[in-house]
Amino acid sequence: MEMTADERLGMDVKRTEQALMAAKSAALKGVGLTVAQYAALFVLAENPGISGAALARACLVTPQAMAAVLKNLEERGLVTRSAHPWHQKMLETRLTDAGRETARLADERAVRIERRLADEFTPQERDSLRGLLARCVTAIEQD
Repeated sequence: MEMTADERLGMDVKRTEQALMAAKSAALKGVGLTVAQYAALFVLAENPGISGAALARACLVTPQAMAAVLKNLEERGLVTRSAHPWHQKMLETRLTDAGRETARLADERAVRIERRLADEFTPQERDSLRGLLARCVTAIEQD
């Protein structure tokens, strides 16, 4: 093999991501949301009227996956979807009052996890980590 296990970073990145997603999944279960549903509500809270395709890009999922998330959230009364006033084929998505409250409750739980993670680092270390992770993405996408 050209690289030893100790030289490979992929498993460390994956382990970190899985730990974060597992912690958020457990925390969000109490408000009846998946991590993907929470991510959608979180982005919608900041971007009312966003399209499903733009929401999918913001949440780093496929449009098909986001369509399923939105269908579920709409059935539960957490979001509404309506035709855009100028682009009739585009649906605008907005949080309902229940969606805003659910997003607030979910965010309280998610923030506890994010705070534990952030508190492990100084502000300078957090900036460095973000820079290092961005370099990881750049290196991976080269080809």
